[in-house]
Amino acid sequence: MDSTAFVTASWRKSRRSATINCVEIAETPDLIGVRDSKNPEGAVLAYPVARWAAFLHGVKLGEFDRP
Repeated sequence: MDSTAFVTASWRKSRRSATINCVEIAETPDLIGVRDSKNPEGAVLAYPVARWAAFLHGVKLGEFDRP
């Protein structure tokens, strides 16, 4: 994924995160970008908005909880 789609995006992290070692996300109209706050110039994982919404829905339902 070419991370240039996120060059002007505003990155944010959870309010529950510490100041370092966090996952950050940014939004464009079509994609959600995910990056490591320790390496903001590094790789960006990009997901279509619908896939990201499905992932969040699964998180809320506990689909990824450990047994």
